[in-house]
Order: sequence, then C-alpha cells, then structure tokens
Amino acid sequence: MRPLLLALLIVAAPAAAQTVTSAEHGFRVTVIAEALEHPWGMAFLPDGGILVTERPGRLRLVKGPGQVGPALTGTPTVFASGQGGLLDVVLHPDFGRNRFVYLSYAAASPDGQSTRVTRGRLTDQGLADVREIVEATPRGRGGLHFGSRMAFGLDGFLYVATGERYDRNRAQDLTDLRGKVLRLNDDGTAPSDNPFVGRAGIRPEIFSYGHRNPQGLTVHPTTGVIWEIEHGPRGGDELNRLKPGANYGWPLVTYGIDYSGAKIGDGASKPGIEEPAKYWVPSISPSGMTFYTGAAFPKWRGNLFTGGLNGQVLVRLVLDGEKVVREERLLEGAVGRIRDVRQGPDGRLYLLTDAAAGRLLRLDPA
Repeated sequence: MRPLLLALLIVAAPAAAQTVTSAEHGFRVTVIAEALEHPWGMAFLPDGGILVTERPGRLRLVKGPGQVGPALTGTPTVFASGQGGLLDVVLHPDFGRNRFVYLSYAAASPDGQSTRVTRGRLTDQGLADVREIVEATPRGRGGLHFGSRMAFGLDGFLYVATGERYDRNRAQDLTDLRGKVLRLNDDGTAPSDNPFVGRAGIRPEIFSYGHRNPQGLTVHPTTGVIWEIEHGPRGGDELNRLKPGANYGWPLVTYGIDYSGAKIGDGASKPGIEEPAKYWVPSISPSGMTFYTGAAFPKWRGNLFTGGLNGQVLVRLVLDGEKVVREERLLEGAVGRIRDVRQGPDGRLYLLTDAAAGRLLRLDPA
C-alpha cells in the first residue's frame, strides 16, 4: 500500500481497522490520544495511565483512549523556542514507593539557555516537592540541540543525554556537560564510580562524550548496556553502544557533512574514537528508542525500534549480539513524524507523533 493512501486511511477511519503488513508481523495502528501539541516523551504509570510531555511546557495524564487530562501542575518554566521546551519524562525505578517523576527540558536564564532535569513527586493534582537536579552548563544561545533523553539503567543510575547546543566543539570539552551522556545518582549527584571521578578539570557527571544531538536513549534488557541514538548533520545519524569514558567522535569524525556541503572533521573514523553500531546516510533524524521484549509481537523480541522524523518512519533493527544485521522501515509517511517509541506494560509499542495536533498511537497485533 502506498504511504499516502495508508495515511489517508488512518486519518479517515478508526486506525485499528487498518492492517499493516511487515516482514514478521501484521499490526494495526490504534489512536489512543489526539490534539497533543508537539508531544515529546511518555512514561507508563503502574495504574495504566500514561504521562505525556508537550513541548510548549505541559505534562498530561492519558488515562485511556480519548481520556486526556488537563495540564498537571508543578512543571518547570521552559524555553519553548526552536527545538527547546518540555522534553523527556521518566519514572524512578522505585516509583511505587517514592512517586518521583523526572523531566528534562530547555530553560532560559539572562546569560543563555540550557538543558536541565527536574525531579518532582506525582500527586493527584500534579508535581510537588519539585527541584532541579542537574543543568548542562555552561549555557548557550539559541534554540537548537538540547537533546535530551533519559533512562534509568539496570544499575539504578539515571542516564541523561545532552545536546551540544549547536556549538560543536563543546562535545569534546570535558569541562562542559553539553554533548555528553551523564550518569547520575537519583538526586543528580555524580556516582563515585563514574569514569572521570577524581580527574582534575573533568566534570564527574560525564559517562561518555563526543555526542551531537542525542534524541534516543535506552537500556539493553539483559546486558544493561546503554544504547544512544543521535542526529548527524547532513547524514551521519548514529546508533551507539555506550562505554564508560568513551569518545563518540563529534565533531572530530562523522559520516555526515555540513549543511553547506563542507567537510567536517577528519573523515568517518579515527583511532581512539568509538565506531557507531549503525549510521544513516541520508539522515532519518532518529528520535525515541526502545528494545522490544513483549509477548504481543514474539518475532520482534530483541529488536530495537526508533522513530524517524525525516521520512516519517518507524525503524526496526534486528541485532545479532551487538551487531545490527537488518533494518526494516515501517509506516513510511503513514502517521507523521515519529518523535518517541516506547514499549508499554501490555507488550504493545506506543508512538508519539510530532505535530501541532500530535497523537499517541499504539501498535496492536493484527
């Protein structure tokens, strides 16, 4: 089926009635919520609700199909310009006891803008006891490359991916938290076993560096390895397996080129710099990422899924160990720009589409 026709069918009729065929599974796209303003991240609550961020600064609770609550109180003031705004949301691993919710966002101060993370306690009305736990300083100017995804590892620590704020050399500067993946205690402090702890002139929060604009972060469900995905310039989007203290190259090496067509750095690879597990030329602008482990689509178990903003695609990657051996592109042009991909507690895949009237979608077995 042509993408345009499929898109029209999904809009014009109940999405669950339309079956999409893939290499391994047929599935249906079910609309759970509509009219979300540039939704960016989602988190699943134990009672079945879903927290969804909207980039202009709202956090909403979706209790079920068509049940979108009003904006929750207690969210931070955000810099909602360009790529900035309210971004990712994750729950503390012990959420059932402490009710902690973490939000990443872009914020403005008189001397510039930055990526920050706030922690609050979820109540019936919104967030209480809210406090900022980390800021990716120094601050920059403009509305580009804030990142930023978050994930709690199997080790219990919070990983936060930050963009280099379109100031490329910052990604290599270890006095700077931009263009990095941070590893934090749940209160924002640096764990004592982080790779650069005790090194003079290096920020102890840093786990890995040399990142451009990361918009996907997830944890391998069995190995615990953190996987990260980031936007390249013209080409050169990267999927990376993160190692403590490793350099992922930006802007020293890249498979992409500048928007002007000019060369960036010293080619595609260099000794001492980690190679990506996969790269894309041309770019797919990846955003959101999850390993699939559910029962709803058994042939997809172990596959890695990411959304593509450019091309409006859901990408399925088949892995052999840590090697990507196959790629399948699903829903090309059918549902819009896919901003986030998560597996729900029900074993389904959930998608957020990035639009002024964005949607929360669920993939169900056909």
